[in-house]
Amino acid sequence: MTHGSRPRLALFDLDHTLLPLDSDHAWGQFTTTLGWTDPVEFARRNDEFFAQYRAGTLDIHDYVRFATEAARLRGADAAEAAHRRFMDEVIHPAILPAARALVQQHRDAGDQILIVTATNAFVTRPIADALGVAELIAVDLARGEDGWITGAIEGTPSAREGKVLRMEQWLAARGWRWGDVETTFYSDSLNDLALLEKVDHPVATNPDPRLRALAAERGWRILDLFPQACGTNEEK
Repeated sequence: MTHGSRPRLALFDLDHTLLPLDSDHAWGQFTTTLGWTDPVEFARRNDEFFAQYRAGTLDIHDYVRFATEAARLRGADAAEAAHRRFMDEVIHPAILPAARALVQQHRDAGDQILIVTATNAFVTRPIADALGVAELIAVDLARGEDGWITGAIEGTPSAREGKVLRMEQWLAARGWRWGDVETTFYSDSLNDLALLEKVDHPVATNPDPRLRALAAERGWRILDLFPQACGTNEEK
């Protein structure tokens, strides 16, 4: 896991980077099919939040309250059972060989692999496990006295500039700073610009149009992992 004297870290965004879908959005759609939310109202609010996300004005605390409400109200047992179905029916079929091969390439090279996502940990921890990635930096959800999620965020959300701060916390916990490691970061979205600019090797992966243009301008590597989907996404 070292190159010279520096450990190598391979950082991956998740949605539209390792997955050809947005796991948060897909989970919301899945809970709607279960009858947990009103399909019309849920879609309306979700579209509003998505427009704010694209515009860079999203209040992630408001969004997480919205996105976790159905699971919170159903309770832990029902939500966890539903998520197991979600993994079987939606996520496992969406983990494509190209994504697995890319992660394995870094694993074979001895790199430390992390997923750094703006989606919450309830949705993404089982996905990271399915990809064989132990280290997950995601939006941590606060939990109440009963141990179940409250709809609030615990600590700094791993979104936009928050991804840099959360990575710095991860590094500090291991006695490292940025200069102590060699970092590669794969992301599809311009919303991840702060972390893309921080790492040694930014890789625009299945990039949205804005990131694709910026990557071309700056000479960053562009990787079309899912060619059929490229140029159509604007997700996290």
